[in-house]
This record gives sequence, structure tokens and C-alpha cells, in this order.
Amino acid sequence: MVASAHSELRQRRLSTSNVKQESASDSTDGDKRATREEVVWGKTPSGDVFRVPTTHDVLTLFHPSYPKSHFDLLNLAFLGAQLVLFAILPSHIRKPFFLVYFAFWRLAYDAGLGWVLTKQSKKKWIVREVQRLGWLDEKRRPAMRDWIRKQLQGKMGQDYSFDDLPLEYNAWLLFRQVVDIILLNDFVAYCMFAFSCFRVPNGLAIPVHIVRWIGGIAMIGFNLWVKTEAHGVVKDYGWYWGDCFFQRGALVFDGVFELAPHPMYSVGYAGYYGLSLIVGSYPVLFVSLAAHAAQFGFLVGFENPHIQRTYGQKKFLAQRTPLKRTSSHRGSPSESSRSQSVSSASDIAELTTPSATEGETATETEELETETETEFEANATQKEIMKKAERVSSPATTTATIVPTTVMKRTRSSLVTQHDLMNRYFRQDTIILKNIDLLRASDLKLVLVLFYIVLLAALPTLSRSASRGLFFTNALLWCLFHSFGLGFLLRAQSQHKFLVRHYMKHYHYPQQDASNGAVVDAFANWKSIYNLSLCMTYTSFGCLAWKTYAIPDDWTVGTELLRHTMGVLLIVLHVWATRESFEVLGVFGWFFGDFFIEDYPAQLDYTGIYRYLNNPEIMSVASFFGLALISGSKLVYTLAVIRHLTNWWFLRNVENPHMTKLYGDSLRMEAGFVKVMKKVAKKNARLFESRAGKHAPEIKRVAREVKGTLDKVYEETAEAVEDFLAKSRPRFTEVVQDTRVLLQQSRERLVITRVSNDLSSYDSKKYAISIVPTDTNGARRFHVGQPIRVRWQAPYNHSRRDWIGIYRVGANKSNMVTKTSSLGMWVPVHDDEWDGDVPLHLNKPVTPGEDPENGEVVFKGSALPWQVGMYEIRYHHDGKYNVMSMSEPLEIYVDKPEVLDFRTVRSSLMRVVPLCLDSDPSLIPVSCNAAQVQIPQSADTRDPDDFRFWSERQAKRIAIVIKQMFDVEYAPEVIVADANLSALANRILVSKKVLSA
Repeated sequence: MVASAHSELRQRRLSTSNVKQESASDSTDGDKRATREEVVWGKTPSGDVFRVPTTHDVLTLFHPSYPKSHFDLLNLAFLGAQLVLFAILPSHIRKPFFLVYFAFWRLAYDAGLGWVLTKQSKKKWIVREVQRLGWLDEKRRPAMRDWIRKQLQGKMGQDYSFDDLPLEYNAWLLFRQVVDIILLNDFVAYCMFAFSCFRVPNGLAIPVHIVRWIGGIAMIGFNLWVKTEAHGVVKDYGWYWGDCFFQRGALVFDGVFELAPHPMYSVGYAGYYGLSLIVGSYPVLFVSLAAHAAQFGFLVGFENPHIQRTYGQKKFLAQRTPLKRTSSHRGSPSESSRSQSVSSASDIAELTTPSATEGETATETEELETETETEFEANATQKEIMKKAERVSSPATTTATIVPTTVMKRTRSSLVTQHDLMNRYFRQDTIILKNIDLLRASDLKLVLVLFYIVLLAALPTLSRSASRGLFFTNALLWCLFHSFGLGFLLRAQSQHKFLVRHYMKHYHYPQQDASNGAVVDAFANWKSIYNLSLCMTYTSFGCLAWKTYAIPDDWTVGTELLRHTMGVLLIVLHVWATRESFEVLGVFGWFFGDFFIEDYPAQLDYTGIYRYLNNPEIMSVASFFGLALISGSKLVYTLAVIRHLTNWWFLRNVENPHMTKLYGDSLRMEAGFVKVMKKVAKKNARLFESRAGKHAPEIKRVAREVKGTLDKVYEETAEAVEDFLAKSRPRFTEVVQDTRVLLQQSRERLVITRVSNDLSSYDSKKYAISIVPTDTNGARRFHVGQPIRVRWQAPYNHSRRDWIGIYRVGANKSNMVTKTSSLGMWVPVHDDEWDGDVPLHLNKPVTPGEDPENGEVVFKGSALPWQVGMYEIRYHHDGKYNVMSMSEPLEIYVDKPEVLDFRTVRSSLMRVVPLCLDSDPSLIPVSCNAAQVQIPQSADTRDPDDFRFWSERQAKRIAIVIKQMFDVEYAPEVIVADANLSALANRILVSKKVLSA
């Protein structure tokens, strides 16, 4: 109801006779006549322009001089029945009855009309249903057509002609009759319910009652004023959602629409609360709130999306509009610089996105205009662009200097774009809980803080044992996360550069630092996450020890003093070992920098504590056992043992393999402490052997056997574990792959297979489909994104709802019935008889004959498979899943360049990017136009390698194809941020270099 046709905008044309009369009369009479004989023009979706007759508002229903249609009589009957029921029903029945009755009409308004209007707005459902049922067709339903004409003609004026007006307008008038019934009964039912709940509140002073009545009446009066003013602005056209049926004017906010947002749905319901105040009833207040909330649901569910569909403008993604930088000099502000700043500011203001209210409808001009742009690069040819790009990406230059042509040119011309500025300062920033990435340290900390706050607030009062159990669980989880969680993450980084790949995939980095931007980010966030985990591990363990600790009553009894002394010594030992380790490792080794940074000089330094121990980190559990001794708690001791075992696992399965991989044979096998202990053991063994005399050989044999047994057990255990892991890894990989396949198949199988039972009426031998080959050799091979043309043949009496779909070879076991979803990869045989995926049921007459019907369909865009593989095409019957014919298998492939350099990568992108962008001239790069040799100058230039998007789906296609071509994975946001062939080619080359290092 917010669409407005202002009087100035609705006065489109005057007839020739009116023009002659105006020229013959004086100006005053002419203006009055123009006002009286205002002509309003409407336009149907098909483009037919018609003169809109005068309509009357709903109040004519109660005017005795106006004729009444059958709908009006039904409406008056409903309204009168409400008044009668209000008068005869007892009070205890009247309240619940009118509550339910009002709820019915409110649902009919907000849910019923919302659903119907949404379908009409999207698919013109009401008009098509009237057309399908033939209500206004003189040949098919003459009686119904005559009845509808009588109902409408009685409500209209002399300028209304039922036969001359289009179907859309008459359908709207018919729809108005139903809307009047719903709106009036909704209003009266609410009033009857409110009057049924009327009471005089007790305990209030007379001035309070006076204020209550005055406030309520004022709110009701304000409600009536808002509705009246709103109707004066939008007229019947907006009041009854006429723009769902035809176009008559631009969207204009005037008068009361400048008072508040959506005044008919917001402040226009003030009367609800005014009446609640007068009747003094809480039930009426809560029912008013619920009804008002339902109206806002109608606004959000239908009204706003409809306005966006009807009046909103389609916007480009990754549109690079140059913004000139102003050159200001501090201390000497000249008048010219000020004028330049003003002009630049105005330029920026003009580039802001217009609101939806500024859109234009088709009635503003004689025909719809599509915004098209022809942008060229100034003073550059294709050959020059390629030379510049090659010089930038030449092997002689360093990775840090790989800058695309776009960046160089914008730097020289001092031009920036809003798109580049947005991607420079904003990269998937967390907004409340949107864009949460747990591998980003700040997001992980945010989630943990929120979790602990909510947990503390939700926990009831706990007993001492329950509190200890909670602290033990918290410390155990942090211990497992620190060793296993971070261990698996670090091992994945060592083996596959997991963290670097993650940041390279999801975040955009400028070309100047694309070579190390992802590495820097990954390492920085890893450092923060590791430090967080380390602190939380020790803190949670300390809190558990504190919760289980009790100060001894007598320090001299038992082992209390000894336990505390030994515990403190172990903690001091841990602190000393940690400090010594940090002195040798430095910040680089402390944060496992060699897992991330390849260029850092890799060398082993066996100094300090590493002179004695290969892995002094094993001593990091000393403090845990120290706290266990001090607290004397079995829980703390158990956790200390777990911490020791998990730390041993981390050293053996994460750190040692990476050190072996990085340093190889240069690793020291035995540390100084081990060497000394072995030397002392051998010396003592010889001394013991000399003193043992004749028993020495026997003791030596037993010791050798025991040692051999222990070594054998250890080796067999280690071999068993390694064998288990080696055998489990491929099986685990296979399980993951099978899970992916099952998920894909589950998506495909999410379909209710509907089959037809009238196949006996059709000759299956007359159905045939064939794929139009891509070359003269008849090859059925198509590059990813390349349109696929299919010829079909069907008997003359075939269903007009037949359709053709593409499926993976082997996805369907049956050749008779398709049991998997096409996932949108289908096209109708008769495309003009479908609206999206909904058949129009036009029921076109079939001409009998012996010759079959032939045709051709094209799979393109979203109807194509974007994954390489073997596919088959199936012809289906009557909108169902009966297979009438199948094609030979076809192959979807992708060309991978044999040599990865800038020229080959850019050439590959020049082929696939236009395909992913549906070959839309307004989207694809100018440089992809091979026929364009010399690019002329233009005032609004853009880089010839720039491309744009209509939706993120197109960017996702590019990301999918890049993954298959170069084995580099990017999120769609990264593709949108680059939106340039050269920049994307350089990004791929840098990514391959970083990941292959």
C-alpha cells in the first residue's frame, strides 16, 4: 500500500480534443479543465498501454445511491451478522467468539493476502489463474464472464469499458472485491472484540479516566487522519496493490509518508492502542500487539520484497567506478583547491547507490530501457596491455612486485574506486556473530568469552563435588585442545599448509603483498590462538588445583610439608626449563615459526638447555605434577598424567616428524644428558660385572634378555601403531570421500519421483534426443561453462510440459524412471510456456499429424554442470520423471595449461571467465573481445581486464573452475574483490608458488 501515483506524475497525456479546448479557452479555465479531466495511463507487463478509469473508494459500499454487486451484498451480510451477534450473544461467549473471529480475518489478511499477493508479484498468479480458468474468456466461460462484467460495471464510472480494458486491470478490480470483504470484516471484528471487553478500571482517579479517554480518542483520530492522508497519496492504485497487476507511476513518498516509515503499517495502527486505552482491557492490548506484529510480518514478508522487485534497480557486484583523489595543501588553501574539493565531493555523492524509492517504472518512458555501458581503456591496445602485464609478472622480478596492470594504472592516474577501498579496509569482518571464523584468533576469543559468560549465567548453585567436576572437565578440555586440537592443526599445516590455504581461500589480499599476506595472517592468528590455548590450559589447571586444595591444619604431621616443598620445586623447575627453552628458541621457535615461514634461515642450535635435552618441553608437565603434590588431589594427579601423555603424543606425532622433514639427518639422535647416563650405565655395568665373578655371565644374559624383551615390546607396539595409522589413513580418506559422495547423492535424491500413468497414449519410439557436437568430428566434449545444444523429437501429441535434464552417468540406475534430482540442470521443451519452473498451463491446441515435432534447447548458465565428468541427458514426460529418451554420454572437461606463467594463466581465464559470467557483454572484460584491436578513449574508463557480476553465484562458478584448473581454492568473496583478469592470474601464480614451496 505504499506505492504512490502522485497527481503530477499521473498526468501523463491529454487527448487531442482536450488540447484544442485548452488552447481556445483562457489559462484559468484550462487549468481547471485539465485538473477535472486528468488522464492516467497504465501499462501491463506485456507492454500494452491503456487509459485507467476512475475508481471509487470502499466507503461507497455504505452509500445507498451506489449500486451493490454480489460481493458488496456478501460483505454487508458479514458486517451485519457481526452486529447482530454482538447484540444477542452473552458476554462470556461474545469475548472468545469475536477473538477467534478476528483472528480468522487477521490471518486472511496477513497470511492469505500476503501469500496470494506474493505469488501475483512474482509470477502473476492471479492473472494466470483467471486466464487458465477462462473466467474472462467469452468463448470458454461466457456465463461467468457476463456475471463478472455486471459486478464490475456497477462499481465503476462512465469511463469504464469492460471489453476495452486488459485482463490485468479487470483481474485487479475483481481482486479488489475480495480485499474489501477481508479488510472491512477484519476492522469490524476487532472493534466488536474490543467492545466485548469494555470495562471501567477500578482504583483510578477521575483525572486519570479523563486523560485515558482523551488520549484514546486522540490516538483513534490520529489513526483516521493517517489512513485518510495515506489514501489521498497512494489512491486506490496503491491501496489495493495495483502495482502487482499493472504499472501506473513511480514510487513516491509524499505527505504522510514523510511522517514515519511505512505509516500505514506503523503509526497507522495507533487506533488499536487508543481503543485498548479506552476499553481498559489488557486482553485487547495484547491482541492489538499481536495483530500489529502480524501486520509487520505482512510488511516484511510481502510488501518490502515486492517494492524491491518492482522498483529496485539491479546492481553490479565489483563495479569499479573511479573516484578522483583531491590534492590539498595544508597551510595554503586556495580557492581553486576548495572548488576542486567541492566538485570531488559532488562526484562522490553522485556515485552513491540510489534508494529503492528513486527507481523508475516503465510508465515513465514509452518503453523500458536497459542500462548498458560501453567502457574502453584509454590510450592502450591489447598488445600493449599484455606487454605491460608480462613485464610486471616476469620471472626477474620478485614476488612482492607482482602487481597487475590495474594497480599500476590507478597509481599513475591517482584514481581509486569504492570497490578497492572496501576490500582494502574490510575483509570478512565479524558483525555480531556473522562471518565468524574460529581459525581467526579474535573470533575464537569472542566465542569463548560469550560461551563462558552464558555458561556462568546458566549454571545453578553447585555443590563442592559438582564444582570440582566442572573445573576438572574445563581443564581436561583445554588440555586435549592444546595437545590434540592444535596438534592436528599444526600437523595439517606441516603436511598441506592447511592454515595458509584457509586464509588464501577466504580472504582477499592486495597484489602488493599477496605473496606473503596469507602466510602472515595465518601465522599471526596461529600465534594468538596458541598463546590463548597455553594460557587457558595452565589457568584452568591452576583453578582446578585451587578448588581441590585445603590448607593443612598441622604442617608437621605426615608428608604435608614434604609435598608442598617438592611441589614448589617442580614448579620452579618448570619455570626454569621454560625460560631456558625460550632463550634458545626465541619467539620464532616458541611459536613454531618453521611450520609457516619458509624463508627463515633453518638451523639447529644445540645450546643452553638443548645441550642436555632434545625435547625440554617434556619438562613442561613438571608444574602439573607439582600442583598435584601440593593439592593432594587424585583429580589433579589424573589430569597431570593425561597432560603428560598428550604432550608426549604431540612431541612424537607433530613436532618430531616435522623436524625430521625439515632438518633430516642433521638432527641429533642423543642429547648430552642421555649420552652421560648411558656412559655412566656402561661404566657401572662393567664394574658390577667384575664384582659379580662367576655369576656375571648369567646376570648379563638375563639383563640382555630383559632389555631385548622390552625393546621388542616397544618396537612391536610402535610398529603396530604405525601400521594401524598407515592402514587407517587411506581408509579414513576413503570414508571421507565416500561421505562426500553420499552427501552429493543425498542432495540428488532429495526428490519425490512422480510418474505418469498415461504412457500408453504415446509412442516412445518417436521420442529422440541428440547432442549437437562441438566440432565436425562429432565430439561430444564440452568445456566447463560452454553451452550445450540438444535437438529433440517427439510425437505431435506430446505433453507441452515435457522437459530435459542433465545427470551424472551412473546417478540413475533405471533407464525408465529418473529417481535423482537434476539440481536445477534442466530446461523445458517449450520454454515460452513456462515461467521459471512453473508451467503456464496455456493448453495450446494440438494439430493432429503423423510427422513428429522437432526442436532444439540450449543448456547454459545455471542449467549447466560446473564439475568435470561424464554426463547423460534425459527427455522426461509431462513434467514428471518418466524417461522417454536418453542421449549418448557427454564429457565435461577443463583445459589445464601445461606451463604455468602469466600468459597461459591469463589466457585460460580469458576463456572461462566470460563463460562463468553467462557471456553478458556488460559483465565480461573488454579485453576478452578478440575483435577489438584498438580501444578508443572514453571519459569513464575502466581497466580492460575488469569484470563484474550480477550475483555471487557467478563468482562461485569462477572459483569452482579455478579449483579444477589450477588446484587453488578461493572463496567467492576473493574473486569479487579481484574482479580483474590480470590480478586474478597473478594471484593464482603467487598461490601456486606459496603452496608448492
